[in-house]
Amino acid sequence: MTPVFNPSSPQAAPIFTLFVFVLIACVVILALVTSLVVYACFRYRRRSSQGDPPQRFGSQKLEIAWTVAPFLLLVAIFIFTARAMSSSDPTPAHATSPDIVIVGHQWWWEAQYPKGGFRTANEIHLPAGQNIGVLIKTNDVIHDFWVPQLGRKVDAIPGFPNYLLLHPDRSGVYLGACSEFCGEEHAWMRFHVVVTSQPEFEMWERQQVQAASEPASPLGREGARLFQEKTCMKCHTISGTEAKGQVGPDLTHFLSRQKFAGERLDNTPENVARWLRNPQQIKPGCHMPNMQLTDDEVKSLAAYLEGLR
Repeated sequence: MTPVFNPSSPQAAPIFTLFVFVLIACVVILALVTSLVVYACFRYRRRSSQGDPPQRFGSQKLEIAWTVAPFLLLVAIFIFTARAMSSSDPTPAHATSPDIVIVGHQWWWEAQYPKGGFRTANEIHLPAGQNIGVLIKTNDVIHDFWVPQLGRKVDAIPGFPNYLLLHPDRSGVYLGACSEFCGEEHAWMRFHVVVTSQPEFEMWERQQVQAASEPASPLGREGARLFQEKTCMKCHTISGTEAKGQVGPDLTHFLSRQKFAGERLDNTPENVARWLRNPQQIKPGCHMPNMQLTDDEVKSLAAYLEGLR
């Protein structure tokens, strides 16, 4: 089912209800207007045996009816909208100590978990049935964080963090995107939210705080050496190593992610090699440069990254 028609949180449900109400009202108005036009076309069409039709210069009852009816409809929409706004955007309870900090970058999403002390990219994990305080920020231009099934859109504005409360009702994978045009690769600034049970979420958290695994193969060890030699460590973090860069995504558990490059590519060895060979060809304008790697260097680095479980 289309995400918009399948709300999975108390914050998304009022938006869905409001949408359905307005949609039904619009359909009723369309049907009414169309029916009246069709009726008038046949009922008052000119016939050859008739002369000019009688002229009428207004109807007080009709004027009152088509003024009062839209007014009452707008009042009803206003009431539904006010209720939806209140329910979908509750007052922050603990904005000063959020559970997750989401940071928008051109063109990927960073998820920081302050309590666990780790961060990940484009794949946000949440426990089901819990209130999750989310702080939305940006590292460059204006972005807009939106997961249709879980809640409203929230702007990420430079210098002005926003707060969002999420409460996913059930486990599942929910697609999200940036809904504010932010540059050349805006269309590929996507992410997904993985909602699991509390025990599964805690297991995932324990796995994320672990240091990166050591390369098991000679090719992987060569890739680890190249990772430092090619200055990849200046932009990326890999826990347990000297790589502490904050510019690009944290790669500590890269293999645990289903996709990368802002959801542009599935996380497969072939796609990792394609990305390393020339990121600009896959995602023009991204901030990762073409490192002019040889085929052997690409294979070594790909083997290293694919070993980061």
